[in-house]
Amino acid sequence: MGDDSATLLAFFKALANESRLRIVGFLAARERSVQELADLLNLKEPTVSHHLAVLREIGLVSARADGTTRWHALDPDMLRRMNRKLLDDRKVVSLSKAQTEPDERILSGFVDEAGRLKSIPAARKKRVVVLKWLVRQFENGRRYREAEVNEIIQHRHWDSATLRRELVGHKMMARSGGVYWRTPEAEWRETDSSGRY
Repeated sequence: MGDDSATLLAFFKALANESRLRIVGFLAARERSVQELADLLNLKEPTVSHHLAVLREIGLVSARADGTTRWHALDPDMLRRMNRKLLDDRKVVSLSKAQTEPDERILSGFVDEAGRLKSIPAARKKRVVVLKWLVRQFENGRRYREAEVNEIIQHRHWDSATLRRELVGHKMMARSGGVYWRTPEAEWRETDSSGRY
C-alpha cells in the first residue's frame, strides 16, 4: 500500500467519529484547551485527550503548552492538502487496491454466530487479532472494576483470567489499583509485556 493510500486511510479512520469531527469544528474557530473541549462535548477529559491524540497523529491538530495548559489548534494547511488528495480521483481509486489484514477470516474461525470465542488461538498472529476484537467490547475513556472486566470477557469466553492478562500484557488495556481501562490503539503491542510472541 502506497504512502498516499495509507495517509488517506488514516485520515478517513480518524474522522469516522462524531466527537472527532466536532473537535475539528470547534478548533476551526479557534484554539482550545482539553477542558474547554470536554465541556463543549460533554465528555471526560481523558476521552477528549485520546481523540486529540488521534487527530495529532495524522497532523490535523497541533498543540502548544502555555504554563500548565495545553492549547490545541487545527492545522488548516494539512486540511487543504488532504482536500487536494481527496479530490484526486486516482488517489481515491488507489484505496481499492490497499492490502487489508485477513482479520475477518481469522475471526470467523474462532468466533461463533452467537459472538462467543470458541477457543483462544495458540498462534501469535491469530491471538492478537482475537485480542483486538475482544478489547473493542470495552468503551474508550471508561474505567472498569476487575469484576466488570471479567463479566464482559465471560460473555465471549469462560477463561476471563487468561484473556484479561493477555489484554494487559499486549498493552490493549491498562490497570491500576484494581481498575482497568482500554488504551489508545497506537500503544497496542504484537508481543506481550514480557516480549513473548
